[in-house]
Amino acid sequence: MRFLKKTYVFLIFAFLYAPILVLIVFSFNESKSRANWEGFTLKWYMELFQDRQIMSALYYTFLIAVLSSVIATLIGVAAAIGIYKMRKLPQNLVLNLNYIPILNPDIVTGISLMVLFIFMKMSLGFATMLLAHITFNIPYVILSILPKLKQMNKHMYEAALDLGATPMEAFWKVIIPEIMPGIITGFLLAFTLSLDDFVISFFTTGSGVSNLSIVIFGMARRGISPKINALSTLMFLSVLLLLIIVNLRISKDNPERRAKVERSKENGRYLSDIGHNI
Repeated sequence: MRFLKKTYVFLIFAFLYAPILVLIVFSFNESKSRANWEGFTLKWYMELFQDRQIMSALYYTFLIAVLSSVIATLIGVAAAIGIYKMRKLPQNLVLNLNYIPILNPDIVTGISLMVLFIFMKMSLGFATMLLAHITFNIPYVILSILPKLKQMNKHMYEAALDLGATPMEAFWKVIIPEIMPGIITGFLLAFTLSLDDFVISFFTTGSGVSNLSIVIFGMARRGISPKINALSTLMFLSVLLLLIIVNLRISKDNPERRAKVERSKENGRYLSDIGHNI
């Protein structure tokens, strides 16, 4: 039974990662053909960094992804805390509104944002694409942070205030460390979604500003260059390295965080007992 489970998991991961593995292998292929292997080469990587169109698209892609992820994470943290503090009925209402952009087809969101920007007489370009990416990233950040808020001890914030911390100190030194895994998850999810987005970017960008998905879509009409395979390989390895670093840091911080949580819980219970006795 255990062998079947392991085999099943192996087949799932093989199905998911086999296309990426093929892409990585053929990024080193001498031939442009994806059907024949004609020898090992690094020329596609060298040509990649000499292609101005791809480098420009890569620049805008990462710039928009980083900016939109940071801004969406900041807004998402504030929104998640506000939603968490709401009463049940308005909280459910706001959460249902938060689900709509996630369930909405990308083409509907893209066209809606395009019409909004045109109605506001904003010229389509870098700013509109950035605003669009922030808009569709915020709901994912909120949903990443809310579970961490619900897992947190409700008395920790009050305990910090009773121990002499100001509201701002309690927020930065108690709340933020507790929900930091959710913040990191939301940021990485927003960053990945921004890198991957095509439909919304296509409808909200203007001339002179294109991300990688738009450039690759244009190239697909005349055939994908092996340079795209090389670029995809570098991006995949970069994201993989980033995830490894984040996971190692989280696993390293977990014992210390658990100890702080236990101490905070004890302080919260102690102060709560004092309050009841008074």
